[in-house]
Order: sequence, then C-alpha cells, then structure tokens
Amino acid sequence: MSEQLTLYLFKPSPFSQKIELALAEANAPHKAYEVDLFNKPEWFVSKVNPVGKVPAVTYGGPNVDPDDPSPLSAKIAESDVILEFLAELYPDSGLLPKDPISRAKVRFFIDATHKHLEGPLFDFIRGREPYENALKGIEFIQGLLEEGEDFAVGKHYTIADACISPHLARLKIVTETDLGKFPAGMGYKLGEELKGPKFIKLMKYVQRMLERPSLKQSYDEESLIAFFKTIFTERIQ
Repeated sequence: MSEQLTLYLFKPSPFSQKIELALAEANAPHKAYEVDLFNKPEWFVSKVNPVGKVPAVTYGGPNVDPDDPSPLSAKIAESDVILEFLAELYPDSGLLPKDPISRAKVRFFIDATHKHLEGPLFDFIRGREPYENALKGIEFIQGLLEEGEDFAVGKHYTIADACISPHLARLKIVTETDLGKFPAGMGYKLGEELKGPKFIKLMKYVQRMLERPSLKQSYDEESLIAFFKTIFTERIQ
C-alpha cells in the first residue's frame, strides 16, 4: 500500500494545476483539498505551509482528513519542487527521463517557461507590458520544440509539459475572450498573431497539450473565465 499523498490547491492557480497534471499522468492515488486563498484556514499555515501558498503536499504519516494534517507527514511546497518529487516518487511514469541529458533538457524547458512565457504573459494580462513581449517569449519557447516530436522533450509527457500546459490554457482564454487588464482588443490581437504561419509548430503543440485527458480532468474553462471576470474588472488605457 502506498503512502498517503494529499494535494492542497487553489483551482484557478496554474501552479496548482501543473501538480494536478503530474498526478494524473502518473496515475497517482491522492486526496485533494482546495484552499480558499482569500480566507486561508489557520491550520493550513500552521500545519502545512507556513508561507501560506499553494500548491503544497503532505506525504506519508497516518491517513487523516486533509483539514487535520498529521505532524508525522512530510510537508512539501513550491510547484517545481513538488513536480520533481512526484517524478522521483513515480519513476515509471516517465515524468522525468532516465538519461541525464534529457533530464537536463526538461529542467531547462521548465526554466525557460518561467522566464519567457509565464512572466511576460502574466505581465501582459495584468496590463504591465505590451503583448509583443509575450509574443517574443512564445517564439523562444517554440524554438525549443523539436521537429516531429509531440512533447516538450523527447517522446514522452514529462514535467516540462505539466509545467507549461496551464499557461497555454490561460493563453487560450486571453486570446479568445480578451479578458485582462490590457487595453481592449490586445488579447484578440495576440491571438491573431499566433494564428499566423510563424507559430504553426507552437500552436500544434498547444492543441496536443489541451487535448490531453489529464488537462481536461484538471481544468474547467468556464469556471476559469468566470474567475478572470471577477479579477480583471478594469483596463489599462
């Protein structure tokens, strides 16, 4: 019998979703507990993650209710750390390749996702930077994708794919709904740029990732759109 594993998450968070993706791809038995980040329970901070951030996991110890975590379980936070932990915990899942060169490529892709996609895309959505910055980052990511391969690195889904997929899902929302703090129409404009021949390789990869069963089971687009509407109520002119 495997050790207990509990994920604490916030559904709209892309960082939580990438852990959901890895768990689903590894077919890992676990419990999930959604934390209200706007009204965090005291026990979560005192017993799970003193920083108060999600995602976080507890591993091992007695099998208890998620809202009463045991002091005997290991507490692990930060999404990239959790991704690596799950890949090590389930080595047969292929979440991390076995050869060191491919493992290094996975880690480089994750780092590139943070620097070139996640940061510029979030800055654009929040109205802090023009969409051209996000477009440059997307172009960099496309350059890392190997011709003829379905995944970020090699022939198997890895934590590199789990890391980027939630951002690709949010990119889809922004370009199809124009939701964000940026000037009206800029989300649509970014979407039109991505439909051009220059980004064919990237958009084919996006489509493959969005069609994964793990993505569909961890993602409710309508709920996320509704959440975006509550937080992006004003635009930068």
